[in-house]
Amino acid sequence: MTTYEKVMSIIAEPMGWLLSFLYDMINNYGIALIVFTMLIRIALLPLYASQIKSSMKMKEFQPKMKALQKKYANDKETLNIKMMEFYKEEKFNPMRGCLPMLIQMPIILSLFVLLRNPMAFIDEPQMLMGVHEAFLWIPDLSQPDPWVLPVLAGIATFFSFSMTQAMSATSDLGGANAMMKMMKYFFPVMIVWMGRSFPAGLTMYWFVGTLVQIVQTVGMNKWKAKQQATTNG
Repeated sequence: MTTYEKVMSIIAEPMGWLLSFLYDMINNYGIALIVFTMLIRIALLPLYASQIKSSMKMKEFQPKMKALQKKYANDKETLNIKMMEFYKEEKFNPMRGCLPMLIQMPIILSLFVLLRNPMAFIDEPQMLMGVHEAFLWIPDLSQPDPWVLPVLAGIATFFSFSMTQAMSATSDLGGANAMMKMMKYFFPVMIVWMGRSFPAGLTMYWFVGTLVQIVQTVGMNKWKAKQQATTNG
């Protein structure tokens, strides 16, 4: 086990116990992996919701922020002061949207380490055969699926990225919006490329997790519409 894997094992080992527990109950590695993915996504929902809410607020503030930038275009110092006053008035911390992502990153990285090499973190003999089980069209979940699963993961990633971007779209400030648009196409292609070399179980985790995230995003959209209807009413 590498030094990186040892560090990630702090989180990966407890998740390995959960995956092993689910496999003992279900006796099917593919289904256990799907249930495991859904549980992880549900556990991360409060962080995801906080991130999306922060992005939605940022979107609402864009007209006022753009007006301040236009008014103080030639006075950066005053602009920074006015922006800080605006954030304080609205009781909004722009860094708050980054915190959920920072918290999620060690969890996501640990999941990748766990699912790429489950037996390094799971000390259960039955799992040795379980990770090699067939599931649907996939003959061995420990081996890469050449095309179907990676392409499905890429498509799901594109739709998820598009939906999230629509909820948090901002005016083109410093080219950030152009970068987001580029990532919307680049990131799904990268997922397909990586998925063709990763174990199918890992790619399936990403695909199922992204589907769950799409459902969560739809729920956040409905919540937003309800909040706006209440406010306008």
